[in-house]
Amino acid sequence: MGRTVCAAVAADPDLVFAAAVDPFGLGETVEGLAVSEHLHAFADAACDVVIDFTVADAARNTLPWLGMHGIHAVVGTTGFTAEDFALFESTFGGDDGPNCVIAPNFAISAVLMMRFAEMAAPFFDTAEIIELHHDRKIDAPSGTAIKTAERMGAARNGDFDPDPTTDLVYEGARGGSASAGIRIHSVRMRGMVAHQEVILGAQGQTLIIRQDSYDRDSFMPGVVLACKKIGSIPGLSRSLDPFL
Repeated sequence: MGRTVCAAVAADPDLVFAAAVDPFGLGETVEGLAVSEHLHAFADAACDVVIDFTVADAARNTLPWLGMHGIHAVVGTTGFTAEDFALFESTFGGDDGPNCVIAPNFAISAVLMMRFAEMAAPFFDTAEIIELHHDRKIDAPSGTAIKTAERMGAARNGDFDPDPTTDLVYEGARGGSASAGIRIHSVRMRGMVAHQEVILGAQGQTLIIRQDSYDRDSFMPGVVLACKKIGSIPGLSRSLDPFL
């Protein structure tokens, strides 16, 4: 994902690829630039925006550092806690910036999928989410699934109908219970990239909203858009919606 992001930035005529940091990539080059192991490379290159696609433990150090140095952040990392978001809101909360967007998914189709599911949620009695990802993804459920359930729950006046299951042959067969009683099922499968189905049901009818990312390039238009507009979206954003 990191190399795909670097290539997308370097290819865009309105952006300048100025620095790359990876503590495990010292001595490598990407898009013609030597990879640094220290965050100071971003300040030395006078970066306006830094894109973070790492892991939560790393980003917990990187994002406050970027905020202190007045650098905008576009973040595709997931796994943050409520305490993390509170810190990030204080770091990127000023009217004059820097600003930050932490999006669970940068694919435009995924952003629309979440919005459509949110719109449909008040009109159905039951809802479940199936998220399917490649077999190298270490967290479950995905950030996109969690955010989808949160938005669907917030759109309703109450929870969806409770799960009627009383006899489980295999523990976990009904997935995990998320916001508003929505069940989330996680699939990890070789050959996949990132996919999600939201299934909503009411008397005599179902609605299935599905999004598929077949390649990591699917996330790049959203990443590039966020880089270009981050300066005009103040504070901390937790989805790509304000950028659309």
